Amino acid sequence: MKMARLRHFALNVRDPYKSAEFYKKVFGFEIVGEEVLDLGTGVFLSDGVVNLALLKLNGKTEEEWEKMIGSNHFGIQVDDIAEAEKAIEEAGGAFFFEFPGSGPGNAERKYKDPDGVVFDVSRYGWLGTDSRFEPEDE
Repeated sequence: MKMARLRHFALNVRDPYKSAEFYKKVFGFEIVGEEVLDLGTGVFLSDGVVNLALLKLNGKTEEEWEKMIGSNHFGIQVDDIAEAEKAIEEAGGAFFFEFPGSGPGNAERKYKDPDGVVFDVSRYGWLGTDSRFEPEDE
């Protein structure tokens, strides 16, 4: 496989806006975007190299949510999605899902490793990362 770059971490948080203010104040991260979907709300921060997504998913009870706080998934930027998918499957991983209508960047395809850990694979990268590019830039 060609170049692979770790460029994205996602955390489940109680309030993505309040958490974003914390990370901005403490570490100087910048807000580079946000999404409000039926699935939930995400605020995206960056240090210029890595994208940190702060997520609050809808439809969870308070008890369920308390168990979910913390790590959600991470993301790897690759040069070739098909090549990466083949390598993932050969190593015992599997495709998990893709958000309907998701465009280039931020969440292209999700997979699970053999232990069930969820990760994203992206060709174009995430908002605020040093290796992100738009499809028309190719």
